[in-house]
Amino acid sequence: MTPSRPYLLRAIYDWLIDNDQTPYLLVDASAEGVIVPLEHVQDGKIILNISLTATRDLELTNDGVSFNARFGGKPMHVNVPVMAALALYSKENGRGMMFPEEGIDDGPDTPTPTDGKPQKDDSSKPHLTLVK
Repeated sequence: MTPSRPYLLRAIYDWLIDNDQTPYLLVDASAEGVIVPLEHVQDGKIILNISLTATRDLELTNDGVSFNARFGGKPMHVNVPVMAALALYSKENGRGMMFPEEGIDDGPDTPTPTDGKPQKDDSSKPHLTLVK
């Protein structure tokens, strides 16, 4: 399955905007592909205001979040790959969502026994019982 994080990001963002909240994005600034103003990074993380008034050309895609903004009066293009997004929440009340670490939302793996063949898991299959 495709990762759920980009869909959750868009849904939480829309929910915050619909409720007149300011969406803040917590980012792992050390992740590969992240382009953020390094002078604002603290402990390897940065919090970005991604409201419509703080950004220009905001895009929330399956690959990540990107926009143009000003930091200290200097224009900058910001890029946050989807897996570097750690949380999206409201500035006003803190409501939102923390996202699981990378790989957790990929779904469970099928257990493999020592002989190398996947095991059958009949417990999750639907079954019918005849009732008279």
